[in-house]
Amino acid sequence: METKDRICLALDVDSTEKAVALASELEDRVGLFKIGKELFTSAGPEVVKKVTDTGGRVFLDLKYHDIPNTVRGASRAAAALGVTMFNVHCAGGRAMMEAAAEGAKSGGASPLVIGVTVLTSLDQKILTEELGLDVPLQNLIRKFAMLAKEAGLDGVVASPREIRIIKEACGKEFLVITPGIRPSWASKDDQKRTNAPADAIRAGADYLVIGRPISAAPDRREAAQKILEEISAVLD
Repeated sequence: METKDRICLALDVDSTEKAVALASELEDRVGLFKIGKELFTSAGPEVVKKVTDTGGRVFLDLKYHDIPNTVRGASRAAAALGVTMFNVHCAGGRAMMEAAAEGAKSGGASPLVIGVTVLTSLDQKILTEELGLDVPLQNLIRKFAMLAKEAGLDGVVASPREIRIIKEACGKEFLVITPGIRPSWASKDDQKRTNAPADAIRAGADYLVIGRPISAAPDRREAAQKILEEISAVLD
């Protein structure tokens, strides 16, 4: 995998035109482009084709969480769109994740299916006081990751702070896609469990999801290049 392939840029915009402009500008420095709920809801499935036409690969970040049959159909549709990767919520349970893996294989191409463990906007206080879950955050994430592997998923989304425990529990080949990446020169914004690109790679992250540190930078290409160089220094 080339160094740039480890970077997934979040296309947190509201139109096809803005998404295509970002993808065209950064395709040579970014390996994946994440299309999430705002963009997909605003622009529809056509935006996936438009971004792939630029030469970019797509991570469809819709976090499916529904009954197994519905998720199976949605997964089949995602595969038919030609995405490289898409995700589901691990909290949907084993049968739902198994249905997602089955649907992905029946939709033409066979994209990577990734489970979302615990959102990086959550921390132990929220988990306990607001959601009423009296379980250590890292234990819950480890449990979700192991369940995802048993269900046939290719990996999970998890914060930089949980990479090691997931790799220890599920093996080095089990992918970890890591959001909450904030270089030292960028703000944390609304994410609570963050880390720098180099630290996440050292911990074993396979893909880094990065949004505003690149997309909101005064010079987006320079920002992407700085992150590439930081990652390269660890991998060399």
